[in-house]
Amino acid sequence: MDAAELRRRTGVTLRDRVRRVRASAILTVQAAVAAGLAWYVAHDLLGHVQPFFAPIAAVVTLAISVGQRMRRAFEIVAGNAVGILLGELLILVIGRGAWQVSLVVLLAISLAIFIGGSASLVTQAASSGILVATLLPLSEDYYFSRFVDAVVGGGIALVVMALLLPLNPLTEVQRAVRPLFQALESGLNDAAEALAHGDAAAAQEALDHMREAESHLRAFGESLKAAKELATVAPLHWGKHGLLAAYVDAADHLARALRNSRVLVRRIVSMIRDGEPVPASLVDAVHALAQSVSSLDRELAEAADPEHSRDAAVRALRCARDAHEAGLAFSGEVVFAQLRSTATDLLRATGLPREDAERAVRRAGGRITPPR
Repeated sequence: MDAAELRRRTGVTLRDRVRRVRASAILTVQAAVAAGLAWYVAHDLLGHVQPFFAPIAAVVTLAISVGQRMRRAFEIVAGNAVGILLGELLILVIGRGAWQVSLVVLLAISLAIFIGGSASLVTQAASSGILVATLLPLSEDYYFSRFVDAVVGGGIALVVMALLLPLNPLTEVQRAVRPLFQALESGLNDAAEALAHGDAAAAQEALDHMREAESHLRAFGESLKAAKELATVAPLHWGKHGLLAAYVDAADHLARALRNSRVLVRRIVSMIRDGEPVPASLVDAVHALAQSVSSLDRELAEAADPEHSRDAAVRALRCARDAHEAGLAFSGEVVFAQLRSTATDLLRATGLPREDAERAVRRAGGRITPPR
């Protein structure tokens, strides 16, 4: 590797690292502020001598619950508090040792499961109980102060998360949905190119990448839940409900568009392998669908009227109709039908009511008739 190549790769790595730091800036500031406030409240206001559990609980709550729903944050706070309380109570009564540690873990996990906690609550309860029961010194000055510190730290983390420095719910949703849009757009474009060149392997690769996009869909759904809760509890973002509504309304239709597109691309693979006729207009239709996806991503992010996305979806329908009229074989007809379904999904994702979307599909794509 020459010096120029080394500089280029190092520069890319440094840029990526700086970009990651910037993307995490809000979380970093949240954790720093919450840790300082937790120590101040526990040490200066409550008079605890060494309230190390307060800043730890604050940082753990913020770090583990980032990007998750507020319920997860509450569970982490509860898990820490339950584990610490059990550990302190038990070492007062039964002392410290191997079987005592086992008992603390047994009771902490059982209680966490009993109250309906998730894996986060169970883990935090068990680990906090172990920490108290094994590492911390026995002293009358500390009895139950650690439990109070955990509650203080977690509570301050929730306040910082929701009130003082809340994440922008709209930004979080846009960051989560962008990989989904990109996967759908690139998959359709790659499939269209594969169809144009008769490359079954490239079409199969596009299909494989689109199957991997299911994880992006799940991440988008989780971000929507977290964003709705954050927009409800954070006064700074109460005005974001209207902008979030566009993503909420589009979510189910985007999920259907992804799944219909996978069926479409799977039949494109069959078309190529079976040597079926490929009208140029069919390739244009798939490209137009990809353009509709790209435009929808941009227009949702800009809160703009989705006219470009709708126009591209209608163009895809017209091209698909031309291909249908030119004559398609079995798999080609399935692609035609899936084009119509995906275009309908995208039109619905732009906010069109069902009746209007179906009317637009019939007008641009025509009624399905038996192929010649």
